[in-house]
Amino acid sequence: MSRELDKDALAYHRAEPAGKLAIVATKPMATQRDLALAYSPGVAAACNEIVRDPVESYTVTARGNLVGVISNGTAVLGLGAIGALASKPVMEGKAVLFKKFSNIDVFDIEIDERDPQAFIETVARLEPTFGGINLEDIKAPECFIIEKALKERMKIPVFHDDQHGTAIVAGAAVYNALRVVGKDIGEVKLVVSGAGAAALSCTDLLVNMGLKKENIWLTDIAGVVYKGRAEEMDEYKARYAQDTDARTLDDVIGGADLFLGLSAPGVLKPAMVEKMAERPIILAMANPVPEILPDEARAVRPDVIMATGRSDYPNQVNNVLCFPFIFRGALDCGATTINEEMKVACVKALAELAMAEPVDRVQKAYAGEPMRFGPEYLIPKPFDPRLIFVVAPAVAQAAMETGVATRPIADLDAYRASLARYAYRTSEVMGPILEHAKRSPKRVVFAEGESSRVLMAVQQVVDERLAQPILVGDRSRILQRIENLQLRIRDGQDIRIVDPQGGDWYEPYLTDFSARMGRKGISPDEARGIMHSDKTAIAAMMCLRGDADAMLCGAHGRFRVHLATIEGLIDRSEGVGQFSTVTALNLPASTVFICDSHVNPDPSTEEVVQATLLAAEEVRRFGIKPKVALLSSSNFGTNDLPDARKMREARALLAAEAPDLIVDGEMHADSALSEDLRSKVFPDSVLRGQANLLVMPNVEAAHIAYGLLKTLGSGIAIGPILLGASQPVHILSQSSTVRGIFNMTAVAVAGVQSESRG
Repeated sequence: MSRELDKDALAYHRAEPAGKLAIVATKPMATQRDLALAYSPGVAAACNEIVRDPVESYTVTARGNLVGVISNGTAVLGLGAIGALASKPVMEGKAVLFKKFSNIDVFDIEIDERDPQAFIETVARLEPTFGGINLEDIKAPECFIIEKALKERMKIPVFHDDQHGTAIVAGAAVYNALRVVGKDIGEVKLVVSGAGAAALSCTDLLVNMGLKKENIWLTDIAGVVYKGRAEEMDEYKARYAQDTDARTLDDVIGGADLFLGLSAPGVLKPAMVEKMAERPIILAMANPVPEILPDEARAVRPDVIMATGRSDYPNQVNNVLCFPFIFRGALDCGATTINEEMKVACVKALAELAMAEPVDRVQKAYAGEPMRFGPEYLIPKPFDPRLIFVVAPAVAQAAMETGVATRPIADLDAYRASLARYAYRTSEVMGPILEHAKRSPKRVVFAEGESSRVLMAVQQVVDERLAQPILVGDRSRILQRIENLQLRIRDGQDIRIVDPQGGDWYEPYLTDFSARMGRKGISPDEARGIMHSDKTAIAAMMCLRGDADAMLCGAHGRFRVHLATIEGLIDRSEGVGQFSTVTALNLPASTVFICDSHVNPDPSTEEVVQATLLAAEEVRRFGIKPKVALLSSSNFGTNDLPDARKMREARALLAAEAPDLIVDGEMHADSALSEDLRSKVFPDSVLRGQANLLVMPNVEAAHIAYGLLKTLGSGIAIGPILLGASQPVHILSQSSTVRGIFNMTAVAVAGVQSESRG
């Protein structure tokens, strides 16, 4: 297994381009003017601005989002003192984690210097380059000397992650484990195995959290750290020296509430675990083999709560839960240091997030693992998208409260919202919709109220005060799933449940449904069965009777089955002959809207025009000015096929009906997306830049285009948004994520508000 992993890892690192990092330009470099602005002579203006005010280095350069990951390779995890050059793959790995989890850029710097003073001088001189320094894999006790000196000399955050990152995540695990067992941190006995950088930093942080020094027993390779010991001692260990005759780990483990291990495999024996206090907490973090394996500990103490540094056991103490987000918060408020208060804020934010309900992205990434707060889920998972907008603001707030923030954040709520774009790519494009929806929440009925995805989305909807949710489904199943998912929503307070098996609603709904459908081939007996089983029909009737303002269905089942039900019950808006859809695709570099990839197989010219006008209005609701491209196989008259004629005629009608709408065609897709290409074939086009609303000649072309852009362009969909209905009703896709359902709830609420304004 290990040899196979080594082989795969080498192939991964050697694949072109070698390594894991590249530098990417963030500004255009396509013209002579771009060159003049980026370099000579334009760059002089940026230089002079920094001369005038050094703080401007954060506005005219990338410094404010740049961290130096710096090592001398003297204590590389699991490998030891392999040297600066050999540590480079690890530092590159750290860099990509910064980028992945918090969008922070990194230069990794490997310094071939083991003398602490020379290392300090080298790093200190790099201050003009960086917004922060992450020290990595430097052995103790030199790491303490280096970090202390650099923090004193540099006016930017300096953070030794091996110490403090481990301490923060371990601190969060301890914080929540004590919650589970009901013990007070001020009363527990702690035994520590290991007295290196990480172990001492963990101990220091727990003291700052309230653990009493007299209750701490520190041990290392030479045994108990006691007063008067000379062997393997230094000033950092001496802080925790006890006046005792105990000399071994076994001597001090009796009655311990908490064991913290950052030492070596197997040092904590099962017999020692038996001596610990009731409901003991063990953090065995030696890697790759911990001080004791969870199965061994549970064999003698079934009541034990365990955490390790390994990913194949619950409660992995993983530094990636900390360092990207503590730096994000520190950089964004211009912190001059990362102090103890910021670390504790990070601990508490991590601990609180672990108590929140799980999200679908995490459940998919860790299928089969426990995701409910408790003994096997004490700390969040690294892929929890909420980490950045929970932890970073807590850190920034602590920095501001302790006076180390040079650029205080005026509005922390707005800051949290801005960070959401790192977690949810759709956050930026959804901004105007969410803002409008929150002004006046409406009643939204969810046809698939028993769906786990729907329920998790509804929790977010309630938290954001986005809507008043109504769930259609079996009451007992819904309540059981709410409990299983550890959600906080409560029937009668946050949500209303409509059970298809009946209630006060049933007879009036049946009467109205029968009246509507009696001349559409639905007999009274069939109507009774439908009102007991078809949740989409029930939801639609709620809208028709005024018991709900909008509805969502389609989380399960085929789109066209749901559409058939809606077409039979929901009227079209005045003047609309056919439903259609528009879907927003949030791509890495832009957002485009695809018109009708779901409903009308082969629309007429008039139906293309109508769908375009409805879609353009929806684009405006997103705060975007629509720029419409009518697509076909013809590029401004290069052929006269039926679809080309249809789109050509549609352009003429649109020009007459909506003269203020920017629309052109018929054209190829590449012409729509590239002004350079378009200007070569038709320089007189009214379109400028990239079209953002793409209208296809038929549903097949639209669906293919949607699939290609979503897959090859790594697009995130918002929609499909149903257009042309007299009420805001929308059919989700079966692949809709929790965030997708949340977004569509906001679209539905904004649609109600738009109708109210109308």
